[in-house]
Amino acid sequence: MEIRNCPVCGKVFVFVTRNLCSECAAKEEEEFRKVKDYLYEVPGATMEEISEKTGVSTKKILEFLREGRLILKRENANILLHCEMCGSPILTGRVCEKCAGEMKRKFGIGKTPLNQSGDMKGRIHLSRYQKQKI
Repeated sequence: MEIRNCPVCGKVFVFVTRNLCSECAAKEEEEFRKVKDYLYEVPGATMEEISEKTGVSTKKILEFLREGRLILKRENANILLHCEMCGSPILTGRVCEKCAGEMKRKFGIGKTPLNQSGDMKGRIHLSRYQKQKI
């Protein structure tokens, strides 16, 4: 169990998965729902219009987009996110599909896992744990 201070309000909370206390997390979810609902109703809205109508800051809206929680439609071309690697326009996240594929290729994702060698494939080795009798 890890105790942290909420970066928004400073309250002490037990960290589980998000670095926010329960009240700030609930507030953020409410802001997300407002932005998502507004984009659903007005798909061609500008960033300033969304911020003005929902009361959510443009910084927070961009954060939702970069996290991949919101995905823009082609009608939202006026809200441009750019790939952090090549600079091309994207609709969500931090990198474009081309750069994501390139990173996967470079890091070898999709090849054999690092922990599987031919002689240990499919076996469980418990000898190290069996020696430690409690």
